[in-house]
Amino acid sequence: MKRILTEFGMGSSLRQRDYTRAAERALRDALWHNSINVVTPFGLEREAMIIKAQIAVQYPDAVDTDELAKVFPYGTVTVSATKGGLDVPKPDGSGVTIIANAAISVFLNIKVAS
Repeated sequence: MKRILTEFGMGSSLRQRDYTRAAERALRDALWHNSINVVTPFGLEREAMIIKAQIAVQYPDAVDTDELAKVFPYGTVTVSATKGGLDVPKPDGSGVTIIANAAISVFLNIKVAS
């Protein structure tokens, strides 16, 4: 398996304190700013992509990784959550704004000539 590319994104939940929603926005930020058509030059279908998405938020256990996997239209997807991101306290003390970071790596089962 060879990593072909990695994309990064950031998302937030301003009012609802929803870590999954912030993570989804981070994934979409990474995906929708790019055109991931790397499989075509290798003569493969998009479904051949192996996608590993990493999400960083302050409370990784609050992220529904199964729900986030549905963001991807094709490929074999694995989503994991780890501690990171940022919770920014609101000035009036009414809660926090959640910031999630995402890293998406795409792999293909290809042999690279040495």
